[in-house]
Amino acid sequence: MPRYSLVGYDSSDTSQRAFRFAMDLARACKGRVRVVSVLQVTQGGADACALMMTDSASERTRELQQELHILDPDTDALVDLEITHGSPGDVLLGQVRQHPIDHIVIGHTERGALGRWLLGSVSEDVLAGAHVPVTVVR
Repeated sequence: MPRYSLVGYDSSDTSQRAFRFAMDLARACKGRVRVVSVLQVTQGGADACALMMTDSASERTRELQQELHILDPDTDALVDLEITHGSPGDVLLGQVRQHPIDHIVIGHTERGALGRWLLGSVSEDVLAGAHVPVTVVR
């Protein structure tokens, strides 16, 4: 049974469903949930990203904590939250190496072939590179 589930969270409907699923699983297995929200910077590079993270990280963390608490009141007791930057698939796989994650829960957003080619697919990246069980929530 999973004891520490990782959820990639971007406030989308599917990531909200993934979060709820992970919370239900954590309660059933007496586990915890690590929620990671990945900010992507498409212009300005690493310096702009570092400045953005410094200026808005604590505010974004508070907003995200409130959002998650609305979705599930047990958030304070069961959730570890991190906001970071980078490529979502790479960040999520890196979390598994850095923390004792034994399960990943991600939402899946349906995109056409052009959208996948332009933006990639986080769920495909995670499924291809994960060495722990992955649940994809639609």
